[in-house]
Amino acid sequence: MDRIIVALIILAAGWALGGVAGYFYFQYRARLKVEDAHRQAERIIGEAETAAKEMLIRARDEAHHLREEAEQEGKRRERQLREEEERLQKRRATLDERFEQLDKRERTLNQRQSALDKRQNQLEKIEKERLAELERVAGMSQEEAKVLLLRTVEQEARQDMARVIREVEAEAREEAERRAREIVTLAIQRIASDQVAEVAVSTVPLPNDEMKGRIIGRQGRNIRALENATGVDLVVDDTPEAVLLSCFDPVRREVARVALSKLILDGRIHPARIEKVVAKAKEEVDQVIREAGEQAAIEAGVPGLRPEIVRLLGRLKFRTSYGQNQLAHAVETAHIAGILAAELGANVQVAKAGALLHDIGKAVDHEVEGPHALIGADLAKRYGLAPAIVNCIAAHHGESEGESLEAIIVEAADAISGARPGARRESLETYVKRIKALEEVANTFEGVAEAYAVQAGREIRILVKPEQIDDLAAIQLSKNIAKAVEENLQYPGQIKVTVIRETRAVDFAR
Repeated sequence: MDRIIVALIILAAGWALGGVAGYFYFQYRARLKVEDAHRQAERIIGEAETAAKEMLIRARDEAHHLREEAEQEGKRRERQLREEEERLQKRRATLDERFEQLDKRERTLNQRQSALDKRQNQLEKIEKERLAELERVAGMSQEEAKVLLLRTVEQEARQDMARVIREVEAEAREEAERRAREIVTLAIQRIASDQVAEVAVSTVPLPNDEMKGRIIGRQGRNIRALENATGVDLVVDDTPEAVLLSCFDPVRREVARVALSKLILDGRIHPARIEKVVAKAKEEVDQVIREAGEQAAIEAGVPGLRPEIVRLLGRLKFRTSYGQNQLAHAVETAHIAGILAAELGANVQVAKAGALLHDIGKAVDHEVEGPHALIGADLAKRYGLAPAIVNCIAAHHGESEGESLEAIIVEAADAISGARPGARRESLETYVKRIKALEEVANTFEGVAEAYAVQAGREIRILVKPEQIDDLAAIQLSKNIAKAVEENLQYPGQIKVTVIRETRAVDFAR
């Protein structure tokens, strides 16, 4: 037991000594750490003081550098301000000199203006004295003299103007006539057309007068059947060995002519036979119409027309105007228009097509009311022709305004074809009416003394009253009369209007 107590005491003493030793060891370690921390703190403080000294030195250097730059910039600005001040002083001096010169000029101008005012007053005084003297010598006032002078100047100016207008018109007319004559001559020269106009046949020859009775038939049944089938009136009169066919439709008249010719050759004439022959004649005439239209298109050089247009064109084979066959006239017009368009640099194909189809309205004008030009233009538009061609058709007689050079060419080609020698014939009654209407149009104008239509109606000569119409008014009168003739009359070709102003002074020696 004692040993155990001793062991425990020794163990407790060992623990106490170990605790004291550990305490002193930890104290020693703590003191070492504190000393090490003090040394690190002193080192950091020393480094911080060194960095602060370096930063202070750099800041002082930079401040010194900025101060030097500021001083240099201030010196430069000061130098610029001195230079600008010197320039302003020089400019101020220059402006002062200019102001002094302007003042001198103003004083000089004022002096001159004063001298001019004095001179103007003197001139006005002299002018008044001169005018008063002139009025006293002339015996008229200034206004009266001015009116007289203006009247004299106006008369001289009108005379000079009329002379210049006549000269310019003469030169232009000569040049235009020369050029037009060349073009038209070339166009006509290159076209071979017949001088004798074709005429649709409206009579059927008979082998003998006995055939008239067979045509009429028992109680007139044959002639009634033929008239009902064809829509044509048959006139059986005293004309020897001939029957007259009367109808406004030339195609129907041709069908009746063909059918009647076949019946006469066959000799069998009765209502049933008449209906069969008329039906066959219609087919033949339709075939002739198509072939004629196609042949005309080929001759004129206008391919690609629609069958409806070709049929309308072929119907013109049986239509005449003033004795001129309209299909031949259309082909001839197309040739002339093509040559004119080539000479003038226009569209040749449009001119040819417009000229070939310009009268297609005549194929149906007995069925549709209105001018044939507008009817034809409406048909052409309906069948899809180009607007330029439609305008050529509508404007060839002036019903519509020509919108292109080709329209004017078609109008001129139509006039050339109708006005050439041998193209048309005119009845005496129509000719006399046209001559009388031509003179009546001229006599409606004021200042006209007498009017005479000469050269078969190709020229009208007007004698005017010289006291009412002067030279300039005579020129204007010729233009007005020509315009009135164009608007009110229809005529082939052109009509020359000549205005004659004549002044005579008569006296007798006794």
